[in-house]
Amino acid sequence: MRDARTARLGDFRLPERPPARTCAPESQLGGGGCGDGRGSARAGGIAGGIEVCITFPTEYVKTQLQLDERAHPPRYRSIGHCVRLTVQEHGVKGLYRGLSSLLYGSIPKSAVRFGMFEFLSNIAKDSSGKLDNKRSLLCGLGAGVAEAVLVVCPMETIKVKFIHDQSSSNPKYRGFFQGVREIVREQGLRGTYQGLTATVLKQGSNQAIRFFVMTSLRNWYLGDDPHRKINPFITAAFGATAGAASVFGNTPLDVIKTRMQGLEAHKYKNTLDCAYQILKNEGSLAFYKGTVPRLGRVCLDVAIVFVIYEEVVGVLNKVWKTA
Repeated sequence: MRDARTARLGDFRLPERPPARTCAPESQLGGGGCGDGRGSARAGGIAGGIEVCITFPTEYVKTQLQLDERAHPPRYRSIGHCVRLTVQEHGVKGLYRGLSSLLYGSIPKSAVRFGMFEFLSNIAKDSSGKLDNKRSLLCGLGAGVAEAVLVVCPMETIKVKFIHDQSSSNPKYRGFFQGVREIVREQGLRGTYQGLTATVLKQGSNQAIRFFVMTSLRNWYLGDDPHRKINPFITAAFGATAGAASVFGNTPLDVIKTRMQGLEAHKYKNTLDCAYQILKNEGSLAFYKGTVPRLGRVCLDVAIVFVIYEEVVGVLNKVWKTA
């Protein structure tokens, strides 16, 4: 019996070459690809690297305000005061202290996030190939947990320690690699995995909220036409909305995570004790410290990363072909 995938030429049968397929996902989030998330991982990594270079100063200010505990005399009176003091003492480059640790981690973080979301969404889509809003929530949760364990926890721990170190009277970290060596030498690898529980909770809820809102808005906009073109400005608006929703939804977890990863994390027994100490010593409003700068950064962050992601996907759909 002849194989259905062969073509006869005289007495010889030559294997037919299967049609070329792309390994990058389609422009719709969770919309296809090879099913293993490789294209989404590439696009996400590139988008994440560009985005963090643009938005890092707001992340720096947010972290400084969260570390400025009320249990001690506060150093910063406002966002503007924090920026002014930092520039006066360290120059403009002071606003980029800790960028290297975040940049080294942002590329793999975004790659894991989008790659895992694409992988899970290909499993979760219904018989018509559509990812509904509820399933996107679960896919986002899975993507957030994966990036938290594999990338975000060590990256964020190092970043927070670097920023916290700068506010001390005698900074001991002179650069990324020297700082990492010091942290590992003094605390072991465990020193780069402080606040893992809080990080998993934060990232899991972050991505669950963001992908749920983003998918919901996209499904609403596309309606019955899945091939409808979405303008980058609309993508940015949807991304900013998703980012804002995640900020208001999990800033308390972000505050707890930041405290658990700071240089004074040793005074907390665990994540629950950290939450209790913050509530006891600083009041409930302390759980929302840094909300304004975080809101600005995250809205810009999510808007930019989704827009860049879509554009990069378009390029990869043309470039990454496999036989």
